[in-house]
Amino acid sequence: MSEGPAVRVGTVNVASGRSPGGPVLDAAQLEKAVAGLDVDVLAVQEVDAGQPRSQRVDQAAALAAGLGAADWRAAATVAGTPDPFRSWSPAGPVLRGPHTPADGPLYGIALLSRLPVLEWSVLDLGAGRARLPVQGPDPRTGRVRWWWFPDEPRAAVAARLESLTVVATHLSFAPHTAVRQLLRLRRWIAGMPGPVVLAGDLNLPGALPGRLLRATPLVREPSFPASGPRVQLDHLLAVGTGLRGRDAEASTLPVGDHRALTVTVTPA
Repeated sequence: MSEGPAVRVGTVNVASGRSPGGPVLDAAQLEKAVAGLDVDVLAVQEVDAGQPRSQRVDQAAALAAGLGAADWRAAATVAGTPDPFRSWSPAGPVLRGPHTPADGPLYGIALLSRLPVLEWSVLDLGAGRARLPVQGPDPRTGRVRWWWFPDEPRAAVAARLESLTVVATHLSFAPHTAVRQLLRLRRWIAGMPGPVVLAGDLNLPGALPGRLLRATPLVREPSFPASGPRVQLDHLLAVGTGLRGRDAEASTLPVGDHRALTVTVTPA
């Protein structure tokens, strides 16, 4: 039996376009940040659209342009700006592509493809009740303090290609919620045709996601934090049989606080 065409798949958390030094990148800088990333399909997490904090850039569109990805979909999970005051509202999620302007401010995930996509689909994974302690400035006083950020809704986006399906997601920061979401993803993926690659920031460490998903890890490298990674929170997983991976890599980009993971997969 002949092999299918090789597909290079990647994932990166862009942290709303923040550079490692802190400043948020504009559209041209975002394009440049991923221009050298040689991937056919890229899952992206923490993506802004029309947000004042990120110069109202449609970040999915900018990243797709830099990658040369003619087809892409963004799935906003938050309408408004994520904050500790819960001033935002759930956004769907509803898929938006190259010909749909962003009615921001929005925040969520995206999946970008250089290859023709036969079918797009989206799954609402819901939100947990946990809150995450985050240090940041108080908008009233300017003083740095600790805030309790509520968990936001999560989603998954699937792109069915000719030889495989790529599913992108960003799971909850609360481990028990992330596990529940991953098990829901497992049921969703079970109904998909052909081999599947799950790509994203799963907020679960090391080998745990692979075991829960009954999947094969394609990259085994620490990914967070980008400057000196100590734990692997980002994953590329082959679900089911029929996929082989090679040339796995973890690299630092000029955007985001996670390292980008990439791998070449070949359908058997």
